[in-house]
Amino acid sequence: MKDEIQLIAGDASFRKFFRFISKKSSKIIISEDKEKYKNLIAYSAVNNFLRDHKILAPKVLEHNFAKGIVVLEDFGDLSFHKVLSKTKNKFLVYKKLIDFLIKIQKIKPKKKLKTISSQKILWKNQIYDTLHIVEEYSTKHLIKECDLFFNWYLPLFFSKKKTLKIKSKAKKILLKIIKKLNFRNTCFVHRDYHVSNLMKVGAKIGIIDNQDALIGNPCYDLVSLIDDVRIKTSKKLKHQIYRYYLTKAPKFYRINSEKFLEDFNILSVQRSLKIIGIFSRLFKRDKKKNYFKLIPYTWKVLEMRMRSKIFLELRKVLDNNIPKKIRKKIIP
Repeated sequence: MKDEIQLIAGDASFRKFFRFISKKSSKIIISEDKEKYKNLIAYSAVNNFLRDHKILAPKVLEHNFAKGIVVLEDFGDLSFHKVLSKTKNKFLVYKKLIDFLIKIQKIKPKKKLKTISSQKILWKNQIYDTLHIVEEYSTKHLIKECDLFFNWYLPLFFSKKKTLKIKSKAKKILLKIIKKLNFRNTCFVHRDYHVSNLMKVGAKIGIIDNQDALIGNPCYDLVSLIDDVRIKTSKKLKHQIYRYYLTKAPKFYRINSEKFLEDFNILSVQRSLKIIGIFSRLFKRDKKKNYFKLIPYTWKVLEMRMRSKIFLELRKVLDNNIPKKIRKKIIP
């Protein structure tokens, strides 16, 4: 068998992924634009942190951050998205993924993470450390993510004047809603804890795409899993997964179950707006048209989570300005 390099279908980023296959093993090579080398430092640091806490993340085998290259352990291509597509009792699979999430959330997060080396990087005549700072999921951060919806989705359908009008009204309401979050930023948050980033590695679960991790609300990754728009699940199954999480999570969440549910809904709405914006940007800027087809289902999830009174004002603004026929479009 000759050594072989295969290009792997990537994610929504500009990173390129290759699988290097030799007689003895296979490895994943990630190539990143040099100006984005910090993403690879983050990936290395977060993976290292998770592995130190007995969470299966790809081991960094080799790296050259200055050139934008990292070589990782290969987890194969059996994601839990594929597992679920072939499984009748999906709840059994989700229970395992919730148990894994609980295990991650028990880790005490750190704000400063080290990579696998103390290598310094010379970039544009400046020396950079490879220490990675993990930020908190602040209100400002959450609102900024909502801007993706206003800046990329709305302009596909409306004039600049109407877009700014909707944005002005909705952002003021969103700010009030997000400020109502009850639970402090105390958990490690992966930010994309969905079944395409969870891998079946033998009998174990591995997690990939870890570079965007933050310290945030315990509901965020739960939202990412339950309201994952890449895989359609029934309301019944969503509720089952949510209830199972509460049985396994700290007792404090159950005692304050109404507040916890409120946080879940707020972050689901925030995340859905963000996702619609990201998919629109991928369509318009990056010419990745397949993502836009997921927007109608994302709208359904968004509408479902906006049913409580806290979203009354936001619902009015969106309903008065964005008709159902637009929300259902798979091509703008």
